[in-house]
Amino acid sequence: MSALTFTPAGIYCPSGDFYIDPWKPVDRALITHGHADHARWGMGSYLATDIAAPVMHHRLGDVSIDTVRYGETLTIGGAKVSFHPAGHVPGSAQIRVEVAGEVWVASGDYKVVDDGLSTPFEPVKCHHFITESTFGLPVFRWQEQAVIAQQINDWWAGCQAAGKTAFLGCYALGKAQRLMSMLNPEIGPILTHTAIENTNAVMRGQGIVLPDTIQAGADFDHKAHPGGLVLAPPSALGSAWARKFGAQENAFASGWMALRGIRRRRAGDRGFVISDHADWSGLLSAIKETEAENIYVTHGYTEIFTRFLNDQGWNAQVLQTEFGGEDAEDEAA
Repeated sequence: MSALTFTPAGIYCPSGDFYIDPWKPVDRALITHGHADHARWGMGSYLATDIAAPVMHHRLGDVSIDTVRYGETLTIGGAKVSFHPAGHVPGSAQIRVEVAGEVWVASGDYKVVDDGLSTPFEPVKCHHFITESTFGLPVFRWQEQAVIAQQINDWWAGCQAAGKTAFLGCYALGKAQRLMSMLNPEIGPILTHTAIENTNAVMRGQGIVLPDTIQAGADFDHKAHPGGLVLAPPSALGSAWARKFGAQENAFASGWMALRGIRRRRAGDRGFVISDHADWSGLLSAIKETEAENIYVTHGYTEIFTRFLNDQGWNAQVLQTEFGGEDAEDEAA
């Protein structure tokens, strides 16, 4: 019997009787991180890292969440389980499952560069590796974070000089906090949509250090804080709330901004190419470092990426899941 199997409810471990990031209600769920396509409501119990649990409670409500530290090994039934840094967002993990000497790693979402906020990605050797492929095309190659930070800060300063408010669309969990750490507060105040500030409060409450921000709620007086940059979920850009700020420029911070067609469809004034998922080179380096014999490719450019891996000598196959990658992170929660 394989250590992990693939079922209509999700990735299942028969020996431990648990699921990893299930998309249907199950009795016991091991969760890689708090984004809504991986941490869903309705499970009997949850297991996640101690860093991920507070945000999961914030998003899921009064649910039962047991916690584990990175690298700590648990025995669940006939399976040995440990959580290892994925570098995607604070608390995100790859889940290692060992049964009778057979080792699987379900990576969830990951990036291999250190963003200065999340615990950096840690390669885990295994026989079977389940990988995302959100950006599994050679066109996706990320620039250094410092370069993107300079681009964003220059744009913000330009908006300020033109008497406009800078609106930067980003996901409420992970991306927003990463961008905050990249902003130069000497330019002006950092303003946040309520959804983002609520997540900030949870992270600050668990000791994660974030820059000072000002919540821009429904009754916010933008005239009292001129020259600011507003971080907001992409769905909030162009809303009635956003229009209250008057003259403004909108930008999106996403890996998808690498594609011109998507930049046009988003109708933003600017697009900054930055992602909390691995780029083409990052995916390949992560897979190589696992030394895995079998690769299972989920959400993203699954067919193309799987074909490339097989051409390069890996034994790869597409794994159909209900994970959504970066699109699924456009949440107001």
